[in-house]
Amino acid sequence: MGHLFSRRAVLSTAAVTMAGTGMGVPALGHRPRPRGFRTGVQVLMADDYGLVRGQKVGIVTNPTGILPDLGHEVDVMAARDEIDLVAVFGPEHGFRGTAQAGGSEGFHVDEQTGLPVYDTYLKSGQALADIFTRSGVDTIMFDIQDAGARFYTYIWTMFDSMQAAALAGKRFVVLDRPNPMTGRRAYGPVMTPQFSTFIGREAISQAHGMTVGELARLFNAEFLDRPVDLTVVQMRGWKRDLAYEDTGLPWVLPSPNMPTVDTAFVYSGTGMFEGTNLSEGRGTTRPFELIGAPYVDHRWADTLNALGLPGAGFRPAYFTPTFSKHVNKLCGGVQLYVTDRKAFDPVKTGVAMLVTVRRLYPDDFAWRYDTSDPARPYWIDKLTGSAQVRTDIDAGKAPDEVEAGWAGPLNAFAETREKYLVYRGGN
Repeated sequence: MGHLFSRRAVLSTAAVTMAGTGMGVPALGHRPRPRGFRTGVQVLMADDYGLVRGQKVGIVTNPTGILPDLGHEVDVMAARDEIDLVAVFGPEHGFRGTAQAGGSEGFHVDEQTGLPVYDTYLKSGQALADIFTRSGVDTIMFDIQDAGARFYTYIWTMFDSMQAAALAGKRFVVLDRPNPMTGRRAYGPVMTPQFSTFIGREAISQAHGMTVGELARLFNAEFLDRPVDLTVVQMRGWKRDLAYEDTGLPWVLPSPNMPTVDTAFVYSGTGMFEGTNLSEGRGTTRPFELIGAPYVDHRWADTLNALGLPGAGFRPAYFTPTFSKHVNKLCGGVQLYVTDRKAFDPVKTGVAMLVTVRRLYPDDFAWRYDTSDPARPYWIDKLTGSAQVRTDIDAGKAPDEVEAGWAGPLNAFAETREKYLVYRGGN
């Protein structure tokens, strides 16, 4: 404790005063929070960390572990005597967010807090359990902003961490945050076991419509062979139809290509373009809203607008990615606009985009092929959770027919999902 005390003593008293609970300073540049709204970490702080008092604590987090006053929870906790924070566990992109997609920061000592930061990216099972044991923690907390899509990997970091915590005999605490897509319903195909990867471990739908706390409850009961000692610190004042902007929370990029809430709203649909030879907008300022390729022209936007997709609009767009696919090449394509969030179905919209672009440019369009996985070579199948979407589109089926192909599993998941929802309200 001597080292811990000396480290805390040098942290800024001003930062502690300002960000002590994240409740005393107005959210900067955002609308006022709903009366009584609190994230899970704010609820923990308001109780003076009573839930973890007397335990050595580690936390899985990244730059999104933010408080409404823009302070970061790790910086605040590291300076508090009420909580014995001894370790941080960094996911993909790292704890401080310095790495691009597919990268992490490696083990290091955080310069700002003096805490050891362990790299958990692509680690699971006993290897991750050994890291938790080596860190000396009793309790592992998880607090990362999700984007609401099955193939956004932070929920699988949580799944792997829960599994490893159970193996290591550690307690697991989820500090809940809003789903930026809201939580009204689930959308899209359900993962099948033969296509399980780090972008989809278990049988949930492509847009799950749950908070990370609700997902943790589902994972623990439905998928973990050895359930973990789980506590979810629930938000207060969150309803299932509450827009993220109306929470008063600042939006912090959970990864470099998720710059806005608008990005998160379309990602579970347009993220499927990672499985094609079209640019999904990486290397632009509007990733996953700008989609295109050098062979695409204005006809795609015209065709999509003619479909009258609920809550969606398209404009012809031209862009030149600065990295990733088609780097430094002029791409034609579309920019997707969500015109009505309540009516918008991100996965149905993404499928309609795939169907139309394949029909318009059959000689140029191609599915991304993964030569390192000959048993499951199409990346789109890993994103959608089975071969159904790809084979239906290749067979010339209309968007509604493709959607019908996943209706049964989606309905079954929706019934399972209902058992683990903890927030109500909205429409």
